[in-house]
Amino acid sequence: MKPGPGGGCSQAGRPQSPSPSRCWRSRSPAAFRTAFRARGALAVLQHFDPLYSLLHHFRAVGTAVKEDALELMMHVVSHHSNELPAILGDSGLSLADRAAHLNALKMNCYLLTGLVDAFEMETCKSGVLEVDPGGKNKKNRTKISGSLWEEEREPLLRLLMQLLQLDLRQLWGGLAVEEEFVSLMTGSCYRILENPSIGLQKYRATREAVTHLLAAALIHYDHIFSATLKITQMLQHFEHVAPVFAQAVSLWATEYGLKTLVGELLREIGQKCPQDLARDASGIKGYATFITELAEQIPALVLSNMSVLLHHLDGESYMMRNAILAAMAEVLVQVLNGDQLEEAARGTRDQFLNMLQAHVCDINSFVRSRTLQFFTRIVQCKALPLTQFQSVVSLAVGRLKDKSVVVVKNAIQLLAVFLSNNPFSCKLSCTDLAEPLKKEVQKLQEIRDCGRSTAAPAITLEEEWEAMLPEVRAATQQLFQPLQEGEEEVLEVEETVESTSEQITGLLRKLNYKSAARLTQKALCRFQGKEPFSGPTEENEATVLAVLKRLYTGSCPGENSEDPQHGNSCLKTREVVPEKQPQTELVKQEMLVQYLQDAYNFSVKITEALSLISKMMYENCVSVVQEAVEFFVTVSQFGVPQALLGVRRMLPLIWSKEPSIKEAVLNAYRRLYLSPSGDSERARAQGLVNSLSLIMVDASLGTIQCLEEIISEFVRKDEIKPAVIQLLWERFTEKSQCSSLERRAAVMLLGMMARGKPEIIGSNLDVLVTVGLSEKVCEDYRLAQEVCNAISKLASNPKPALGKNNAPFRLPQNHMLFGCLSDTVSKGFGQPSGHWIPFMEAAVMLIYQLAEGAEEICAHVLQVCSQQALEKLQEADGQKADPGVSPSRVSDGASSLPTFLLMHLVSLVGQVALQQVVYLEVSVSAELRRRRILREEEKTKKQRPQSTGNEATVEEELGLVGASADDTEAELIRSICETELLDGRHLFSAFVPLVLKICNNPGLYSDSALSAAAALTLGKVCMISSEFCDSHLRLLFTMMEKSTLPGVRSNLIIAAGDLAIRFPNLVEPWTSHLYARLRDPCPRVRQTAGLVMTHLILKDMVKVKGQVSEMATLLIDPEEAIMGVAQNFFSELSNKGNAIYNLLPDIISRLSDPNCGVEEESFHTIMRHLFSYITKDKQTESLVEKLCQRFRTARTERQYRDLSHCLTLLPISERGLHKLQDNFDCFADKLQDPAVYSCFQTVLARFRRAGGKPETKALSEELEQKLSASHNRGLNSAETCQEGSGTPMPEPAKQKPTGSSCRQPLSTANRDEDFVTPQPRTLRNHKRAQKHPSTKTSIITFSSDEENSSEDELPAELKEEETPTKTTPITRSSAHRLR
Repeated sequence: MKPGPGGGCSQAGRPQSPSPSRCWRSRSPAAFRTAFRARGALAVLQHFDPLYSLLHHFRAVGTAVKEDALELMMHVVSHHSNELPAILGDSGLSLADRAAHLNALKMNCYLLTGLVDAFEMETCKSGVLEVDPGGKNKKNRTKISGSLWEEEREPLLRLLMQLLQLDLRQLWGGLAVEEEFVSLMTGSCYRILENPSIGLQKYRATREAVTHLLAAALIHYDHIFSATLKITQMLQHFEHVAPVFAQAVSLWATEYGLKTLVGELLREIGQKCPQDLARDASGIKGYATFITELAEQIPALVLSNMSVLLHHLDGESYMMRNAILAAMAEVLVQVLNGDQLEEAARGTRDQFLNMLQAHVCDINSFVRSRTLQFFTRIVQCKALPLTQFQSVVSLAVGRLKDKSVVVVKNAIQLLAVFLSNNPFSCKLSCTDLAEPLKKEVQKLQEIRDCGRSTAAPAITLEEEWEAMLPEVRAATQQLFQPLQEGEEEVLEVEETVESTSEQITGLLRKLNYKSAARLTQKALCRFQGKEPFSGPTEENEATVLAVLKRLYTGSCPGENSEDPQHGNSCLKTREVVPEKQPQTELVKQEMLVQYLQDAYNFSVKITEALSLISKMMYENCVSVVQEAVEFFVTVSQFGVPQALLGVRRMLPLIWSKEPSIKEAVLNAYRRLYLSPSGDSERARAQGLVNSLSLIMVDASLGTIQCLEEIISEFVRKDEIKPAVIQLLWERFTEKSQCSSLERRAAVMLLGMMARGKPEIIGSNLDVLVTVGLSEKVCEDYRLAQEVCNAISKLASNPKPALGKNNAPFRLPQNHMLFGCLSDTVSKGFGQPSGHWIPFMEAAVMLIYQLAEGAEEICAHVLQVCSQQALEKLQEADGQKADPGVSPSRVSDGASSLPTFLLMHLVSLVGQVALQQVVYLEVSVSAELRRRRILREEEKTKKQRPQSTGNEATVEEELGLVGASADDTEAELIRSICETELLDGRHLFSAFVPLVLKICNNPGLYSDSALSAAAALTLGKVCMISSEFCDSHLRLLFTMMEKSTLPGVRSNLIIAAGDLAIRFPNLVEPWTSHLYARLRDPCPRVRQTAGLVMTHLILKDMVKVKGQVSEMATLLIDPEEAIMGVAQNFFSELSNKGNAIYNLLPDIISRLSDPNCGVEEESFHTIMRHLFSYITKDKQTESLVEKLCQRFRTARTERQYRDLSHCLTLLPISERGLHKLQDNFDCFADKLQDPAVYSCFQTVLARFRRAGGKPETKALSEELEQKLSASHNRGLNSAETCQEGSGTPMPEPAKQKPTGSSCRQPLSTANRDEDFVTPQPRTLRNHKRAQKHPSTKTSIITFSSDEENSSEDELPAELKEEETPTKTTPITRSSAHRLR
């Protein structure tokens, strides 16, 4: 822009200006101000140069000079702005004066806007504006020239707006104002908006001033075209301006009526090439944000211009797709919402909803997740029509299986919102909805049948035909006249008589008589002699009419009543008119049925989602777990019956290591159970107790333990009201009416609460004993068992907190609790009851936990019970009871005792034996240690610590003194167990022969419950002494292998697991027999074995060998619970370093063996699960190499296929591809197999999809060529072999039937000779060394091949001399390191 004549300035060709300081000194501010006072704004015509020089050298000028210049120019422009209305209104203004004012205006505005730009650039660079308000470098925010600028920026913008609101066209002679001048004024606004901090709340007034200034330019100076280009450019280059411009455009459209600008901007964005946008991420982000925010503020205007953006939905940029879908969602929520929409608006709404549904399955996970979020908002705002509910719910359920965690999370949120906002019912039970639906459908059918029966006599088909006959005859007459010009015969006869008849009848119903007659004429020629086209051979009008009548009157009368065309018939009788009322009833009934059907379908889909979401509670992603928990809370509130399963399933999450997950579970139970409805506190307590009691019905022990953790947490935080505890006591004491189940649940809940606050039980111990262990205990042993469990919460932790040496809580031996327990156990001993044994176990455990001299109390109980057994035995023998007879007499005549009595006796012995060991190892050991520490502390207090030499000091520093004392105490306990508990003087020795007799004579003692109890007791007694355990392990494992009773096998597996922890060296040689139970034919035994092996392996109590493949086969077990055990095992094992990586070669080697009995498809399933734990690049590369080398030792085609399939499961990296190339010779000759070749093709295809460097692409192409060449060469050689060369091909693997039974479960009919006691490890190693002498040929093997080559299934026989005598200490190290 060049100011015109009269001393104006020109930017081009200007002579060199003097330095700013000299220029400003030579023409001082006083001179400029004097001239300004004299001539006003025109003074700039003589004083322009100094200010222009200042702009040119702005960085070199001092702060005071800049501020002085800014203040002066604002004053000048303000003065000019005030003068201009009068000047513009002066009709006598000369051309010279107008030109002078015009030039002065240009110069003043040029200088002022130049200062604006200069100050803005300076403040951006110096960081005066707070880009990061969080607070870095606050000390550097000194008040420089920017401080004045921040204060003056808003008044300056108001000044420019005031100027633009004048009718400046008169200065240009009534013509349009120059575009350069408008751009000069608006350019400052855009410059201010470029500042990244302009979006902060503190600059809101500045943003508003800029918005109004630009609005003035748009309205008065035709700035729309320039603004459109400038805004789109800034959106592309400055991400932060998108919300600012969205707000500004919204304001311009609503307050200033500039709606066309919205269309121009959206059209400009819509015309951008999608391919170009895909390459410019920052530009896309600006456009996307602008569209989204604009749609939120003015959705109606965006809707009218939406068509120009739709083609971007097919573009590559997911951000643009998200923005347009967000705009659609806003339009649906704010504009196309409600039942009063016009037909066109409904069509647009449905079109938008269909587009949104299509993008629920978008290729990009961000789009899928955002679309689900949009639907969540649409449903929350009740903008989704009922007709679309089912389809959107189905899509959301489908997305629960999505690979992306974010999509799954949003799908769960959407389903939860669907539930909260569903229009059907507050109770969504499929069972409850099915019954009314069935009734209403039946009622609808009755109404329809009734309507048909009343409407049938109204008009007969013959009467309709008579009415139609004149028109049909006229149409038939035209058949025998020549075709008119332009008339064509388009109808053709169908293939069959039936279809042609239907076609003609349909034409008659549509009143298309001419076509019907013509088609009949053709059919008469085509189907001569066939009904209904039989008749006279000559074709005339009468023949055609006769056929048409037969066809019409012989058709189904029901269809006639539905034909809308016959509504115009003049033969409608008055009988048809009264049908309006039934028709209304029919419509209402149809709507009701449709509503119920939609509700039922919705409930079915929610139920389907429950099973999917319940499996997500144990995902690795915390946010998904939280959403799943939240979903089940919502579902529970809507009364879906299956929700209780999910609520129970989330219970174990209370043990999660993630605090957020634990808190989510606590909040869920807090919302579900701690906020019951009710008017009074008593009613709320009643509701809470009822809800908690319901969840404990049929609950497993694990569920109850989890619930106990949650409730104790609530009690610690005082979230359970005293009224609840009061109600529980009332139920227990039967002051409040309740069932036996509710009474038992009350005791259980009191016990759970006592874990948080033991005084809940402690203060009412007498009540518990007198009521719960009264004489009526025989009626309900389960209540007495729960009373014992509740009282046990008073027992202190055997491992006290660090630094606390308080004496453990114990009750005196003569406390009434123990008297009641002894009496109750003794009285129930002689009575048959299925619940006495669990009660007895709880009672014995409680005695050992709380009683002083517990062993004396239990010895007395044993004596009393054995005396009862002796009395029964003597009664059976006809002898008098003799109190002096030894308890060992029972074993001599045990076979004549009642079975239940024997079972009670051996169970009591086993429980007392186990609790005695626990008492010694835990309680007595802890008490010895506590007393020793107290003695040491007292000794330390009495004597001052004196150094007695370096040796003693070193020992104390190393803790050797305490360790030595611990060893001494442990040795004392061990010696008691080994030498005293089972010697002839102790009571246990009297019962051991009885237990052994029952175990050794399964034919004599054939009762399954007795055998199981005796087996468990044997395991418990073995826990006492290593010597006794060693001598009876043979019997224990023989029973485990050969017993026909699943209960016996299960009990012995549990016992063997405990023994493996207590005496690891003794059990270690028998490990293979524990693994063998994983192939047991009974699912219950397999599950028990899986759980026991999981604990032993994860605690490093069992060496993880190649036999762990038996655990892997449980991943395909038909029982879901067993499969879950295996999945949990490998999930936990994956946390132990490289354990799974080290075991994989062994597992592959064993499972791909044709003799293993695992089918290929099952093998693939197992490997898919195991390879999901291989995540490290190093592990992947190493496995690629090992698998390739394994091809050399593979013997069958099945093994080739299995190995190649395993390669497809690995994410091959560049280094992995090099490994494939290096080991190509290992598998080159196996590529003739199409399955092997296909797997390698899959590996390469996946690598190419991942992308990579050009050199790696060249490597993959080279490898592909080698694969193809080897494959083709192999095929050619195979053909040659078949033609006659006779070269033997690899023997295909024999197929075996699938299923768990194919893994060859051990037969129970094995001969005794088939069982061999395993030899010590060193002996077996020696034999293996002799059997496999070393050879010079190098063979690639895995560690499993070497270790297990002679360790096939070791049976368990059991000659005395073959029992293991020498054992190897078990290694408790972590998994092998990655080699």
